[in-house]
Order: sequence, then C-alpha cells, then structure tokens
Amino acid sequence: MTKLVSYQAKEKYAVISIDNGKANAISHEVLDQLNLCLDKAEKEQKVVVLTGKAGIFSAGYDLSVMKQSMEAAMELVEKGSTLSRRLLSFPTPIVAACPGHAVAKGAFLLLSADYRIGVEGEFKIGLNEVAIGMTMHNAGVELARNRLAPVYFNRSVINAEIFNPDGALEAGFIDLVVKPKKFEKIVEKVANAMASLDMRAHRQTKLKAREEFLSLLDKCIELDKTSSL
Repeated sequence: MTKLVSYQAKEKYAVISIDNGKANAISHEVLDQLNLCLDKAEKEQKVVVLTGKAGIFSAGYDLSVMKQSMEAAMELVEKGSTLSRRLLSFPTPIVAACPGHAVAKGAFLLLSADYRIGVEGEFKIGLNEVAIGMTMHNAGVELARNRLAPVYFNRSVINAEIFNPDGALEAGFIDLVVKPKKFEKIVEKVANAMASLDMRAHRQTKLKAREEFLSLLDKCIELDKTSSL
C-alpha cells in the first residue's frame, strides 16, 4: 500500500500529513489512511495537527474518481463528509495547518477543524464546486453555513468565490494568517496551547456546542446518498 498520509508523534500532539501528488488529492486511499492515523491519535489522546505539504493543503477530491460515474463520485463524497463529521466531534482538538492552497474538499477540511492556521502568499482558498459544474452536496452546504461568516456564505457556496489567505481569514475558512518563515513555529505554539486544555471538558463542550449541527450533518450525509451532484 502506497503511503499517502504520514503520522508523526510529538510530545503533546501528533502531526498527520497528506502527500498525494501535485494536488494532494483526497482519494479513497487518503481517506482510509487519514482515519487510521486519527485512530492512532485518539488512542494516544493527542491533539491533532492536520496538514499537507509545501504550497498546498489539498485541492479537493481525486478527479479520476469523481469523473468515473455519479455513483463513484457520491461514494467518495459520502466518505469525505463522514470524515468531516468525525473531525468536528473528535475527542481532542484538531488544528488545521494550511501551508498553501485549499480548494473544494481541502477547504471543507479547514471548515471541519477546531483551529485553522494559514500562510501568507499567492494561494487560493475556497469552494469551487459550482464553478466546475458540481451541485454542492447537502453536507457541504450545511458545513459552510455553520462555519463561514454569514455575509460570505452565498459568495462562497453559490458564487464559488475563491479567496487569498487574508480573504479566507475574513470569510471564516481560517483563523490566523502568518508569514511563511513563522508558520511551523506558530503551528507548534498553537498545538501545544491546545494540549494544555482539559481534554474531557473540551470534548464535552465541543459535543454540546455542536449537538444540533452534528445531528443535521448526519441527516445530510444520508440525504446525499440519493442526491445528484
């Protein structure tokens, strides 16, 4: 099995990195390996830093799968939505370290994390589904509605507007934009700060705060099984 996702254990957190080609595409294999790494982090009770590689977090789902058939596309989207749902209810904090571009499912992964750090540069962040001929799936619509600033919801979902890091910060895709040379240091600082939280209180508060949203996501994931993209 080709290793597309790596797991690096630090003292107080774990770094889970995606490395799948130029676009860092989200495939079935990537999703399976992400879940295995999350299993390990959960077992070790570590804060998770989810990241990509230099210049790119992820450009979205594997297009070779999405173009196979409607059934193949829906299966991959369901699997991806289920991962987002897992991240949103994960027992320890999820820090998304976005080293560059984050488009489509890459941007949805940002919306699934507890804290998101971006880097300055000529990078694109946003939801391009409508621009490339895809009807936004129900789980995606609600994920965007719940996490984006309200004034940016229509611009992002219906108009497929793509933002630079500063615009993505204002829209709600990320929480902090830093200079490239400070990126790794700031990610480490945030991860260690998250690790100082009381994990029981974090988990219970997260589940309480997102109870209605998680229930809605469950319904949307089921609905998307019979919806066209």
